[in-house]
Amino acid sequence: MKILKYVLFCFGLALGINNAQAQDWPNLSKYSKENADLAMPSADEDRVVFMGNSITEGWKSKRPKYFSNVNYINRGISGQTTPQMLVRFRADVVNLKPKVVVILAGTNDIAGNTGKSTIEMIANNIKSMAEIAQANGIKVVICSVHPVFDYPWKKGLNPAEKIVALNTILKTYALNNGAIYLNYFSAMVNAEKGLKKELTYDGVHPNEAGYAVMETLAEKAIATALSE
Repeated sequence: MKILKYVLFCFGLALGINNAQAQDWPNLSKYSKENADLAMPSADEDRVVFMGNSITEGWKSKRPKYFSNVNYINRGISGQTTPQMLVRFRADVVNLKPKVVVILAGTNDIAGNTGKSTIEMIANNIKSMAEIAQANGIKVVICSVHPVFDYPWKKGLNPAEKIVALNTILKTYALNNGAIYLNYFSAMVNAEKGLKKELTYDGVHPNEAGYAVMETLAEKAIATALSE
């Protein structure tokens, strides 16, 4: 009987956790304390928020030195799609008062992490984030989606051409709407339209060498945004 009660207790606890996670679908709680503890930037502070998914979140652990720059704030959440990011954009970007936001998003939408999404739907969510930022005086850097030949957790989706199509839309939008287009894709793609093997550990996420490539490109884009 005691064992049964314990099993039921654990099941109830797990169910409660799952319900809480479902209710916080955009995961606003992840950075809520850090956001609350973060002081407002000084007038001469070039604060930059990096908004994204696991590629952005993993950047901080793979290359912590890059985010030792106190002006750089990482707000990546693993597995997230653009609608989730759009919901938390005000809390995790706008309210932090950065001068620049670097938006890297879309690959998990193509992988179907929160259901099916068209390329237009993904692009529209990214455009909406950019427009919210600009309406609040924040310069926008829109990143290309990284090349992927196949998702290891959901094989057979043939994402390569979808990523190319999405990047074309994002580039055109950025150029026509006062944003900077940060082209990671061209520097990291191989002949199969996947990530170069030397820049990744799983075909989707960069390794340290991949992040080193990204950092060089990101610095140029951020500098351009700050100079405008």
